[in-house]
Amino acid sequence: MSCLNRYWLKEFIKFFAVIQVIILVLFIFIDYLSRMEKFLRSDISLLAALNYVLLKLPFMFVQLTPAGILLAAITVFGLMNRNNELLAIRSSGINAYILIKPAVCVALLFSLALFFLGETLIPVSMSKVFEIENNVIRKKNHMAVARENIWIKSENRLIHINYYDPAHQSVAGVTIASLGENFQLESRIDAKNGYYRDGEWVFENIIEQVHAKDLMDYEVKTYEKKSIPLAFKPDDLETVAKKSEEMSFSELRKYVKKVKAEGYDATPYEVDLNGKIAFPFICIIMVLTGAATGMRSFAKRNLPMTIALGVVIAALYWIMYGFCISLGYGGILPPLISAWMTNIFFSSMGVLYLMHSG
Repeated sequence: MSCLNRYWLKEFIKFFAVIQVIILVLFIFIDYLSRMEKFLRSDISLLAALNYVLLKLPFMFVQLTPAGILLAAITVFGLMNRNNELLAIRSSGINAYILIKPAVCVALLFSLALFFLGETLIPVSMSKVFEIENNVIRKKNHMAVARENIWIKSENRLIHINYYDPAHQSVAGVTIASLGENFQLESRIDAKNGYYRDGEWVFENIIEQVHAKDLMDYEVKTYEKKSIPLAFKPDDLETVAKKSEEMSFSELRKYVKKVKAEGYDATPYEVDLNGKIAFPFICIIMVLTGAATGMRSFAKRNLPMTIALGVVIAALYWIMYGFCISLGYGGILPPLISAWMTNIFFSSMGVLYLMHSG
């Protein structure tokens, strides 16, 4: 590695570390204080609440790293531009674009690190976060997830849901068992699927078994569609349903295969599966965009404005990424395209931007 590359790498790591620490500390304070009212209403202590926020740090580190890389790249290239270091490099007969090589290499290492964290630490920490949120803060002790299935205890009913689709607020593979005295089974309802409309649950393809009094037999009824009053809402299911953040890439891939094999719509999870691969590559896009922005002539005249432009670029990426992912959840775009479209667009614009930054 040349002295020039080592110098760039040293400056980049320094600014990235400072920016990342500032952003994460701000996140801790904002998230902790914004949830203070919920913490005080629950049984959680303030120290345990702080631990709840700190458990989110691995996930937030991954989410905020691309923005940190962008801002660090803009700052390093912008300072080299303002101090005429880029001009000196060009005057020495060296192409300033030679600095792009270490920038891309370090971005690639960050991409691998983000994927590694998503496979190891993040599923564990986020599972603990959701467990604390459901059982301690929201006090939903009557709801539980066993592997990917949802179990709910509601009054004298025990409800099992095989699959919940958050995009369409629908359920599938539902079993509702009503218990009487001494935990005797009074009735059982099996429904192929159901959805929430106008404040009530509507189920389809229903088989209902009702225990006949003074007999050991059950009366069986079938319905094409029936409304059944239940105490929970889709928002309650979203808090306990197994989330993509709680699963590694391999676990999520197995879950997608399981859902599709059982005949359910796995589109939201397929989008997240592709997103687990697509998202880490944003690091390479951001470092290229940061280099192109820092090398521009206006960065030499007004570095703070250039950094502000970097914040705008990062925000635009997140807006477009979230929009494309939403289109994927809704089935408007195929999962693969919805996850990669933003990367393709910004990488193309970043390369063009870099080519015209000299």
